[in-house]
Amino acid sequence: MGKVTGMPMEPAPSQGPDASSPAVGGEGILRARAADLLAAAEADADRTVDLRRRLHRRPEIGLHLPGTQATVLEAFAQLPVELTTGRTTTSVVGVLRGARPGPTYLLRGDMDALPVHEDTGLPFASEVPGVMHACGHDTHVAMLLGAARLLAERRDEIAGQVVFMLQPGEEGFHGARFMLEEGLLDVVPEAPVTGAFALHSSSTLDSGTVHVRPGPIMAAADQWRLTLHGRGGHASEPARTRDPIPVAAEIVLALQSMVTRRVPVTDPAVVTVAHIAAGSTNNVIPDLAFLEGTIRTLSAGRRADVVASVRRVAELVAAAHDMPAEFVHEPGYPVTANDPGVAARVSATAAELLGPDAVPPLAEPFMGAEDFSYVLERVPGAMAWIGARPAGVDPDEAPPNHSNLAVFDEAPLPAGAALYAAMALRALAP
Repeated sequence: MGKVTGMPMEPAPSQGPDASSPAVGGEGILRARAADLLAAAEADADRTVDLRRRLHRRPEIGLHLPGTQATVLEAFAQLPVELTTGRTTTSVVGVLRGARPGPTYLLRGDMDALPVHEDTGLPFASEVPGVMHACGHDTHVAMLLGAARLLAERRDEIAGQVVFMLQPGEEGFHGARFMLEEGLLDVVPEAPVTGAFALHSSSTLDSGTVHVRPGPIMAAADQWRLTLHGRGGHASEPARTRDPIPVAAEIVLALQSMVTRRVPVTDPAVVTVAHIAAGSTNNVIPDLAFLEGTIRTLSAGRRADVVASVRRVAELVAAAHDMPAEFVHEPGYPVTANDPGVAARVSATAAELLGPDAVPPLAEPFMGAEDFSYVLERVPGAMAWIGARPAGVDPDEAPPNHSNLAVFDEAPLPAGAALYAAMALRALAP
């Protein structure tokens, strides 16, 4: 990672207990200061909202977000944070050193947008055609920078270091993996990262609520592609051809039967055929058919079994029709699995900040995928959802994340900033 000049500071040597375990005195400190922390975040709300709107207007896609990176570096500039930037991506890593030695805790915010044309009509809507912060990553960055300001004002309450992970390329580009390969967890060599936390906004959950669960909270995602090689000809003489279209249709139905008959509901999977392409006109049988889709699972064992089953069904159905098939599997993100102890700590911390009614139970995981999963494979931590459905919008009618109409309520941004900060303060309490 490349060094970025920031405000001078006095580095503190770091040794201490694993940050994933409850910090001594952390619960008492947080209970005593939760109201003050939330009030400070509310007082700083204008800056948090302004940053969010600036990012929303100028979204960028993928691993290289130069404008977004520049905005983030500007937001960090007046804080006592050591900054580095990525070598292979436009990532930003900030290190805030506490007043005493101790472990290192990571807080993450993703920065990239989606190739979606925004149709919300917001006064700060995207000014980039075909690109939109439709998944709320702009809110994640704004909340994380708000937390950085809160924590910088409370360095004397921190024994250890806070690492701020600002990553590009979450939307299918494996940005977190690039950062890990560049040494993210060892950015403080004397005290590697031992715990991590991330928030994700939802445009459909009740605004200001926090949702977390132990174990899987989001699914593994795999992509697959299948090309059927038939023999084309005149549509009036199908017997003289090998028509790939009915074979493709048979494979689609066989895959759905495979899921319902082979996959137990206690360890579920989703197999979706999302794209089929074949043919060019009404009187020609094509020589090729193309299918592609996704596989979503909640355990490593089920993931391997379903990937193998999709391949087997596709290839053997095609073989039954004497049709060569080319199957390609592209591994995606692993399961996002929360450490049970950290998930419990998130619930308790959110309840102290926002009240117990703001932390409803989350019975089921979401079948979307997240590359924060790469971090959680390496250190104990958790990801939680924060509701941001605008007031007065029916939950059944609210456009979901990734929609061109998705709108995220800004009212919970201070709560998210306070929760980020509180998780770090609890983990690193003296």
